[in-house]
Amino acid sequence: MAAPAKRFDEPERSALEAAQALVRDDLDRVNRLILERLQSEVSLIPELARHLIVAGGKRIRPMLTLLSARLCGYTGEHHVALATAVEFIHTATLLHDDVVDDSDLRRGKATANALWGNKAPVLVGDFLFSRAFQLMVGVGDLEVLGILARASAVIAEGEVLQLVTANDTATSEEAYLAMIAGKTAALFEAACEVGAVVAGRPAAEARALATYGRALGMAFQLVDDALDYAAREAELGKAVGDDFRDGKITLPVLVAFAKGDEAEREFWRRTLERVEQDERDLAEAQRLLARHRAIEATLERAQAYGRTARQALAPFPSSKAKEALLGLVDFCIHRTY
Repeated sequence: MAAPAKRFDEPERSALEAAQALVRDDLDRVNRLILERLQSEVSLIPELARHLIVAGGKRIRPMLTLLSARLCGYTGEHHVALATAVEFIHTATLLHDDVVDDSDLRRGKATANALWGNKAPVLVGDFLFSRAFQLMVGVGDLEVLGILARASAVIAEGEVLQLVTANDTATSEEAYLAMIAGKTAALFEAACEVGAVVAGRPAAEARALATYGRALGMAFQLVDDALDYAAREAELGKAVGDDFRDGKITLPVLVAFAKGDEAEREFWRRTLERVEQDERDLAEAQRLLARHRAIEATLERAQAYGRTARQALAPFPSSKAKEALLGLVDFCIHRTY
């Protein structure tokens, strides 16, 4: 029997699996700590939070903390608590995002707000933020606490900026990049930086890892925005075209809008600003993006951030942790989900 055809994304998927394997024991400890800290006498809290957390996810952000700490030679225990705090912050933002976006699907499953309404997920998200800060305080490092607290504030600012730019085709590319730097890249940056800080490494190493994380986060979000128009829904785990239906302004749209004629720009104004859409409009949006190579332009920008991420790791000596971090750049740029 012939061997099955090799998927084009298998090398990148393998890069993710290799990173996961390297820190498997610590990831297992993170998962156990997540379950422990989800406990509450209010039964709805663990029930709702487990719906999202236990559903899976790539665990890239906590992995970044674990790998960064390993890269810096850390041999203590605090990296597990910090990785768990990072995952709680991420999950809290997902719960809040799904409410704001009125999303029905996340990781191939119904969102918490689709099952429980809007109020409970917002409050459980607040609970997870509180748990994250309890874990940070338990580490007892004010610098680490400052990094993650600042990142939490920047994430909130990024989410508000997304509301401001939504449905506005006059949004500049600069404003778009500032938005994703806040809502996505800030947590990648902090997740990496705290790995160096908890290891007691010099400020230059912490800055290098922060630069790596920020660039990786920018690349990750740019690819996310491209996948919303170009992915296969079964792999993506959510409905293709959600950003379009919500009137979100992303880089593919900005590229197509800038290159389009007046009739095309009016299409984007109608569908994204006024959100007057019919069942044929997503296909038309995809056609216009293809005509102006907007997906390719977005992925090229992601690749540029990937080069920045790789360059940031240059000062660190070769190691399995460095190899895994470099592999995550390839995964984030070339992923299909």
